[in-house]
Amino acid sequence: MANTAWINLSTGEVRVEKTDADLLKHFLGGRGLGAKLLYDHVAPGIDPFGPENYLIFTNGAFSGTPWPSSSRYHVTFKSPATNGYGYANSGGGFGPELALAGFDALVIWGASPTPVYLKIVDTEVSIEKAEHLWGKKTGEVQDILLGAGSPTGANGRVACIGPAGENRVRIAAIINDYGRAAARGGPGAVMGSKNLKAVHVKASSKGISNKDLTVEIKAASQHLLKDPKMQGLIDTGTVFLMRPKNISGDLPAKNHQLGQVPFIDAMDGAKMKDYRIKRMGCRFCPVRCSCESVADGVNGKVVTEGPEYETTDALGPVCWNDNVNVIIEGNLLCNEYGLDTISTGKVIGFAMECHEKGLLSDAEFSLEWGDAATILGLIEHIALRRGLGDLLAEGTKRAAEKIGHGAEAYAMHVKGLEIPEQEPRVAKGMGLGHAVSNRGADHLYGLPAIDLGGNFETARKIFSPEIIDELMESSNEKYKADMLIYGEHYCALSDSFGICKFTTSEEYSLMPGDFIPGLKALGFDLDERGLLEIGERIVNLERLFNVREGFGRAEDVLPRRFTTEEMPIFANEIDPATGKTTLGKQIGTAIIHDFDAMLDRYYQLRHWDQQGRPRPEKLHALGLDQEAAGILVS
Repeated sequence: MANTAWINLSTGEVRVEKTDADLLKHFLGGRGLGAKLLYDHVAPGIDPFGPENYLIFTNGAFSGTPWPSSSRYHVTFKSPATNGYGYANSGGGFGPELALAGFDALVIWGASPTPVYLKIVDTEVSIEKAEHLWGKKTGEVQDILLGAGSPTGANGRVACIGPAGENRVRIAAIINDYGRAAARGGPGAVMGSKNLKAVHVKASSKGISNKDLTVEIKAASQHLLKDPKMQGLIDTGTVFLMRPKNISGDLPAKNHQLGQVPFIDAMDGAKMKDYRIKRMGCRFCPVRCSCESVADGVNGKVVTEGPEYETTDALGPVCWNDNVNVIIEGNLLCNEYGLDTISTGKVIGFAMECHEKGLLSDAEFSLEWGDAATILGLIEHIALRRGLGDLLAEGTKRAAEKIGHGAEAYAMHVKGLEIPEQEPRVAKGMGLGHAVSNRGADHLYGLPAIDLGGNFETARKIFSPEIIDELMESSNEKYKADMLIYGEHYCALSDSFGICKFTTSEEYSLMPGDFIPGLKALGFDLDERGLLEIGERIVNLERLFNVREGFGRAEDVLPRRFTTEEMPIFANEIDPATGKTTLGKQIGTAIIHDFDAMLDRYYQLRHWDQQGRPRPEKLHALGLDQEAAGILVS
């Protein structure tokens, strides 16, 4: 147990207290701790940009230890994108630095009358003036606070916002370590609404000594490096997914009009290696799935961390762009201005489809599919709320409502949050997961991809033998809810551990039980059943937050495109003359046949009513009676 800092930016009051041990016992830390703190302190109906909203930074149970991939920190808030439960998650070195300084949580509310930043040196927290930082991009802010050119980590770590957050762009991110983003749901906009530019933390401690934990860390690290399921990430990073997704039809393209592109050779995992200049990884991670890339930018060479799969697809195929240089430069611009690359790519793709359908035009940008000037120019205009960018800065849901004339059909979002880079007509478990996720469309809320990866070994460990065959058929919708629910519980645990999901619920290299010895070394006495119950408790508490805000079945929906428009699937063929991949003859179609049946089963297995509200007996079993008091449940 470490400390929690309570920071009122309106009054300038700061107090540091020991974290409540009971909270950690029931919610572990990270996402679970953030969920409980937000639920207890944010009243229903408040404005996400108001001083009553909270911005909560939390670390997980393994944060600050050398456990492999224990680099993740969590940010929890009421989302300006959805007006519901919001959280974002990032890796790098900021989270471990905050843990080594002695903090489980920073709980921030109110709003400063002038720009400020938080300075944390070990357990000392102060509010500092930031007028000299306001208006600057994230790289420059970090250079000023850390010292340009200083060795990584020598002067601590910084998490900050760029102009997008200052301008309350609803898809604004918090950036740390120059190329890492806590992005989804608009945390940067909440931070900007509080006039909080940055958090700068520096810890004296360099590590946590625990002999029992060290033994478990070594075993887990060796396992990850030897596991065949991890080799794609180790070798190529997340962009290894580009080609297999193009083959299956699970590569969103042209704003989800298609699921494949004819230019995959330009940006598959092998080709993306041509742009790499350095392999990179988060602190305490043996996998090291990231990289630094160089590209030919509009004004010369550009260098940035990444791009990851989600960014590559969002700024590439989603916008029908086959130019990797544009993707890499766009990634850098999003990092510098402080934007979520997923939502940014999706709002640009939305604008391009609206233009294609005759609903939108612009004097400055062509809005034609794949136009580099449109993609790069709109990133800047969105961040600065300039011209058309002011409309798109509101996100696809609000932009579509303002455009009207049927534009809502082209807004690919759930609850106001843009859909990440999965194609729900092919990845049907992901489609259900997007719909029911409490923070809006979210692949990382449940990661139901056991079927897509053909991971029978894991499926047999988790599910009853009689459902395995149908569950593992990617086109079979019957048991997608079963797969999703287990994944949601494990994802909640991973976020509460402070552990990267690539080692857990993405590939299931480490199962929940593999963490029990490490948790015991840290003082948590839990078995696997108890662990998964904590994951279930977190998901139900997050659902209660949304129920309290008036959310229900009507919000657990996908865009009609996925249930009414059949998507063609084409064969990926190699041209014998050129050796290039082309899209050949159509070999099938994809559509969600009965979304309501999947949703009904999900609610039934969760013991929620038909409006998606947890039943009292379920809440009682999870120890959430107090949280449920006063909320209408049946």
